[in-house]
Amino acid sequence: MTTKADETFLDRIGIPHPLRWGFLGVLIFMTGNGTESNFITPHLMEALGSTEATIATVISLYSAAVLIASYLSGALSDLWGPRRVMVLGAVIWVVFEVAFLLAIPTGSLALVTITYFIRGLGYPLFAFAFLVWGNLITPTKRNGTAVGWFYVMFTGGLPTLGSVFALIMIPSFGGGLSGETGAMWSSIALVVIGFCVAWFGVRVPRGRHRIAPVEESTPAVLTAGLRLTATNPKTLMGFLIRFINTAPQYGMFIILPAVISDELGWGQARWLTMTVLVYATNIGVNALFGYIGDRWGWQRTVRWFGIFGSAVGLLAWWYVPHWVPAGSTWGYVLAVAAGCVFGCLLAGFVPMGAIMPALAPDHKGAAMAMYTTAAGGSAFLGSAVVAVVLAIGMGNVGVVWAFIVLYAAAFVMIGFLKVPQPRLGRPGEAAEEPHWPRAR
Repeated sequence: MTTKADETFLDRIGIPHPLRWGFLGVLIFMTGNGTESNFITPHLMEALGSTEATIATVISLYSAAVLIASYLSGALSDLWGPRRVMVLGAVIWVVFEVAFLLAIPTGSLALVTITYFIRGLGYPLFAFAFLVWGNLITPTKRNGTAVGWFYVMFTGGLPTLGSVFALIMIPSFGGGLSGETGAMWSSIALVVIGFCVAWFGVRVPRGRHRIAPVEESTPAVLTAGLRLTATNPKTLMGFLIRFINTAPQYGMFIILPAVISDELGWGQARWLTMTVLVYATNIGVNALFGYIGDRWGWQRTVRWFGIFGSAVGLLAWWYVPHWVPAGSTWGYVLAVAAGCVFGCLLAGFVPMGAIMPALAPDHKGAAMAMYTTAAGGSAFLGSAVVAVVLAIGMGNVGVVWAFIVLYAAAFVMIGFLKVPQPRLGRPGEAAEEPHWPRAR
């Protein structure tokens, strides 16, 4: 048990001091992972001579791998400890990124799909295992803020700094298809550096070993999250809300590159710049919305800022670029501003990372397994919505409105997820002290 005098500045703003290098490692790792995020669809279409619908299917399968690994990041952290799971994620990412990049020149859609699918297991195991580690260390009264800082780093890399890195590296390798390929090869270095920063920088013992009780069998640990979701309707609703949360973000990664770059005439560089600015806005307020949630209420923050606000922002990001003159500078500025509204209010979902374990206080590990599953699964849902809506001929505007319908469902479900919060003074709740030893 520690007192306020034992806390560092980082502790007080919501970053557990012993995990500080892990947060930086996540930022660097996710920058490498996010390098390709805003050009991979047109890149594969050109390299493989495939249609947008075909590549959307490839990315949907990749996103399915992300979903699977997101669940395993929590379940395996319970079984082995988060640190070991982070190692597994980094190794998978590097090995299969190399395999994926070697597969593209062969022109084999099957080989590209398989290697990209397996690579999709990598980043959730690394990043979301670290999120579980943070949840173990952070006191409940600051949990929302700590989750916010995690997403500052996560979104700071994917797609924000990843897009900046792509903007720099693509022209450095000659632009076009070869420039994009060079950028992806270069991203491997960032992933390795990010892993090393986290591996050598975080020394706190808790998180190095099994979290689940020793008497629980391996199958019981691995299925705990699924069993909790099947028996606890509120956990299921929390899962679905987080599942919906960033799905539109990943859907926009698929449909907007061609719309902004080609259809509306602003070009690839301006599309990547738009992405950087939109998600830089998100980075700037992730920790803020975690703080707001801790003070004003996690549920209210998610409902009005996260769900309602993101729905309005998404519509603005789609329609404003179509309402202004295509290719115009002032129109581009307005389009970016509209996107920034979405990027900002998307951060309103941050308190879901505090709500989920609070819904099942006796099964926090299992609850976090489902949270990380939903967080990674958003990529799957986003790409799946695009693939399905385009396949039935409703076009890109149909994709946008499909996401609005999902947000409406989330708006209804969040009303059922009231949880006690220590800082809000709920009856019977005492402020929880940090679990880490005095920082040196």
